[in-house]
Amino acid sequence: MIRLLILPFLLATSIHAQVVDTSTLTGKVVCGYQGWFRCEGDGSNNGWHHYAAGGKFEPGQSHIEMWPDVSEIPPHDRFATPFKHADGRTAEVFSSIRESAVQLHFKWMRDYGIDGAFLQRFATTTRDKRFRDPMDQVLAHCQSAAKANGRGWTLMYDLSGIKEDGIQLVIDDWKRLITEKRLERDGSAYFHHHGKPLVALWGLGFKDRAPMLDEWSRLITFLRDDGCAIMLGVPYYWGTLDHDCIKDRKLHELIARADIVSPWAVGRLGTPQDAANRVEKILKPDVAWCAGRKLDYLPVIFPGFSWQNLSKSRGQEAKFDAIPRLGGQFLWSQAVAARQADAQMLYVAMFDELDEGTAIFKTMNQPPVGDSQFLAEPSLPNDHYLWLTGMLVKLLRGEISVEMPTNKP
Repeated sequence: MIRLLILPFLLATSIHAQVVDTSTLTGKVVCGYQGWFRCEGDGSNNGWHHYAAGGKFEPGQSHIEMWPDVSEIPPHDRFATPFKHADGRTAEVFSSIRESAVQLHFKWMRDYGIDGAFLQRFATTTRDKRFRDPMDQVLAHCQSAAKANGRGWTLMYDLSGIKEDGIQLVIDDWKRLITEKRLERDGSAYFHHHGKPLVALWGLGFKDRAPMLDEWSRLITFLRDDGCAIMLGVPYYWGTLDHDCIKDRKLHELIARADIVSPWAVGRLGTPQDAANRVEKILKPDVAWCAGRKLDYLPVIFPGFSWQNLSKSRGQEAKFDAIPRLGGQFLWSQAVAARQADAQMLYVAMFDELDEGTAIFKTMNQPPVGDSQFLAEPSLPNDHYLWLTGMLVKLLRGEISVEMPTNKP
């Protein structure tokens, strides 16, 4: 009888312990979540979106660099492809508009102790209902999956590709989401910071696009007036205004109006030694600048990089496995560097980015064979980077040493 009485209490305690405190991003490890994969026959009418290269998804024509493991997705939500495994089996993929896929991804976040995700929403596609409606579906799935799995989530607008009038797209889309009650920004699963719902804006200050600083200022003002905390995704060299960053000191004035600053590191370093070398040169000065203005600093770390298939689809050449993962040592080295610089939060890019080879979710170590090459590390479990990202949570919170742990057997 005593055991029967204690069991419900233990279960309730366990469930409660799994719920992330979404009142602050401090102390959290989050992942970027693209949610942009579509399949023929999934109901989106977007075709093989982000799978196809040049309109085709077949051996020799692939947009992705890694192959997702869909074995835990219900069979009716898996989609057959023209690709084959070595044993002749048909290779399958997932669609981000299917709720079962998103629920599984957030379940993995819970299972491995990852705090949550930033859902990417591309401003340029909000003007077109054909693409906006599927994005709305993914948003709804993320909200319910985060809540069901005790994770946090927030919306990140990616402003890549917008023109001078593009800022209004974000304002209009935000108003629509709020008016139509599609976005539960006051919900228990939605990340807040400094007592306000957090919105992320990515793409300010990069030199490969129009600066539009006045337009960005208008957007920041709009969201501030609407009661939001703001995270700004900026160039890696924003502090010194060089390399990937525009040379305009007004950028610093805009950044100072944010709550969180997050420099984009993907492709800016390539070895564990690079990460160690950035502590004094880049990270500590960044952290000090933010601290002097009472801003929080969210460094971006990534497991590796490769986009040979994607580049081939654009008529370009790129090295396969350009930034090697080294079994997780590269990712771990960046987290250690961030910790040494006294960063209080981490952003892992990305959870599901198959196109550029930065995904940390489960992928296949025996991917399809044929004319398209896919990244794999056969000596590692397929959940290795999920597990390692969960260990980063412990590292950030000072619960384990800076030595990279050994994966479970």
